[in-house]
Amino acid sequence: MKLFLKGDRCYTAKCSLERKNYPPGMHGQTRVSKLKDYGLRFREKQKAKRMYWLTETQFKRYVERAGKMKGRSGENLLILLERRLDSVIYRLGFAPSRKQARQLVTHGHIMVNDRVVDIPSYEVDIGDVIRVKTGSPCVPWIKEEVAKKGGRCPSWLELNEEKLEGKMIGLPIPGDIEVPLNEQLIVEFYSR
Repeated sequence: MKLFLKGDRCYTAKCSLERKNYPPGMHGQTRVSKLKDYGLRFREKQKAKRMYWLTETQFKRYVERAGKMKGRSGENLLILLERRLDSVIYRLGFAPSRKQARQLVTHGHIMVNDRVVDIPSYEVDIGDVIRVKTGSPCVPWIKEEVAKKGGRCPSWLELNEEKLEGKMIGLPIPGDIEVPLNEQLIVEFYSR
């Protein structure tokens, strides 16, 4: 399944899934096996981990925290993952992929409430203003990325294209999160 980890490259002929649509290894083309219950849940968890660029320990903490919150654990997990600063930068359209959004944050190009934040896992709250640091060498590149996306962003975010500034106006709604994940399988994986 395409996870769009490489941003725009996934839309071109250079996408690895377009070239080889089989598992890696010598027996990848001949090996056809149906996944069992454990395998389905494990693969869904791995897919989520890789989409958000998290380690196993980080991801497990998010799942535990989502389980302690009120409401459905799977939806809470997606909300927590989408509130990460690198994910918000990606959703605002400042970067074509989550990995590049993470790099923008770690290199100190992003400010939250007029403070430079270089921690990708920083949890953005309602009312926080996220903007690109003035004088950053990445400003022309980010403007180009925002123009490519056409200023579209989720309903829980507000974008000002001229100032390269975004604001979180509400919590992500599970219906608005466009992630090809079955969060219930992830919760089931950790509840065994």
